Parts: sequence; structure tokens; C-alpha cells
Amino acid sequence: MGELSDKKKQRLPDSDFAFPKERKEPLTDAGHVRNASARFNQVKGVSESERKQAKQRIEKAAKKHGVKLSKEPD
Repeated sequence: MGELSDKKKQRLPDSDFAFPKERKEPLTDAGHVRNASARFNQVKGVSESERKQAKQRIEKAAKKHGVKLSKEPD
């Protein structure tokens, strides 16, 4: 997983995050996708709708980066 500095994170479009409104859990590479899936339930302050959309974003990013999710985020 490539390290993302705060400066690099700020440059990313919202679409590169599982939770774009909060800009949490970037999905820029396979390592970040696995991390986002693992931390999915730890994200606080989001609605069920945002959580559902984040799950879809993680699954889409997993396909894009060739990541097999052992467990779907829930």
C-alpha cells in the first residue's frame, strides 16, 4: 500500500474515497482497498445510505484493483 501524505489526499477527487463526504478510506490501490474493507465498521458519523454506497464503492474498487475480498464489508 502506497503511503498517502495529507497533501496527496487533498488532491484526490471525492470519488477516490469509500466515504467521499468525510473523505475517509481512500481506494487508490489494492492495499487501500483492503484497508477500507477492514476498517469499514470503524467509520463513525455516517448514515446507513452513506454506508451502503461506501460498500458499493469498495466492491467496485476491489474489482478494479484485483482484490478478492474475503468478506464483504458490512
